[in-house]
Amino acid sequence: MKIAPVLVFAFLSLQSYTQDLAHITVFSGDVDRLNCPISVDLGQISYNEDNGALILVEELNRKEIPVSCQVETGHLYTLWFILSGETKKGESRNFVIRQNKGEQADSPFELIHNGGKLELSQMGRPVLNYQFGTVYPPEGVDPLFRRSGFIHPLWSPGGHVLTRIQAPDHYHHYGIWGPWTMTHINGREVDFWNLMKGQGTVRFAGMLSEVAGPVYSGYKALQEHIDFGARGEDQVAINEILDVRVWNIDDGNVWLIDYTSTLNTPIDSGIMLDAYRYGGGIGFRANELWHKDNSSILTSEIMDRLTADGTKARWCIVEGESGSEQGRSGILFMGHTANREFPEPMRVWPVDANGGRGDMFFEFCPIRHNNWMLNSGKNYTLKYRMLVFDGTISAEIAEMYWQGFAHPPKVVIRDIK
Repeated sequence: MKIAPVLVFAFLSLQSYTQDLAHITVFSGDVDRLNCPISVDLGQISYNEDNGALILVEELNRKEIPVSCQVETGHLYTLWFILSGETKKGESRNFVIRQNKGEQADSPFELIHNGGKLELSQMGRPVLNYQFGTVYPPEGVDPLFRRSGFIHPLWSPGGHVLTRIQAPDHYHHYGIWGPWTMTHINGREVDFWNLMKGQGTVRFAGMLSEVAGPVYSGYKALQEHIDFGARGEDQVAINEILDVRVWNIDDGNVWLIDYTSTLNTPIDSGIMLDAYRYGGGIGFRANELWHKDNSSILTSEIMDRLTADGTKARWCIVEGESGSEQGRSGILFMGHTANREFPEPMRVWPVDANGGRGDMFFEFCPIRHNNWMLNSGKNYTLKYRMLVFDGTISAEIAEMYWQGFAHPPKVVIRDIK
């Protein structure tokens, strides 16, 4: 897949009063960069949102090129933009931050509540659905398999569904999701993954925020890991904040999606996540078209479908046959250096899975080899990024995107007004 450098324009009204706030330089460092989200801490700049929107321009060959930017508020004020196209190692790029009394830039994203789904699209093309309403299994199947709080469908940029839920061989599989499997609370087993055991489940508990801007769109949802075996009423064993963000790469070839899970247990004694080959992290059940003869895996350590299971990796390309013009589609899964057990171990189904058909299942599994104790009063965060594409991508492209996720370019703020 060839990804052409594309600048993302923010067509703002420049007729209104504008004021330069600062100049910034972004250094690529010792690696090549490609379509890299960049953050700027606005705490160093005299920024007040009441004075108007921020605009950004890149200084390039004595010209100023408008660049989409977006302010994220919260504990810190952060300016986000995309270092678009390819930036070679050793290069730097210069930008100017201004404040403008004109209108905000339009967003290419749309978030729509449709029944029990939050539908996220970009320029009219579907990206993903977050299922917050409870989905029941087919008639005649045990209702214990019902579930909410997962991503399905996830589409490729060309509109091809990549995920699958409630496969007859595993009714508890739900697209992209991450329940924990073997856990213990005060010595008692609770399984949130294998729903047929009736020990636990994960459910959507509330939407915390939704945002759609020129640079990114997404949502934060509260998901509860429910323990059915507690004395008295069912208890919440883990509160999870799922933060999903889609970046506006805007070249038409890829989606770039961040998937961040923050865990906190309200149980005084904590909860033990036992070492097991399944559990937590980020799991992916591929669509029913993918099998051992038309799909493949390649990890950062050059492992394939036959050798990847149980090994560790920075990133993993999971791809297969599709109806796209290129004939294939896939997902590059990336793990962050701050994650537990980085580089993370993986669960990859063997080629003889499901009666020899070899359906595709992939998971970054941070408890694959070692237990993980979650203590009360502490947050635990796992950060992942997905590059969703049609066609194929090389290991070199995968490494560039992973470097942008795990080791973002250095940003220097200068000439602060």
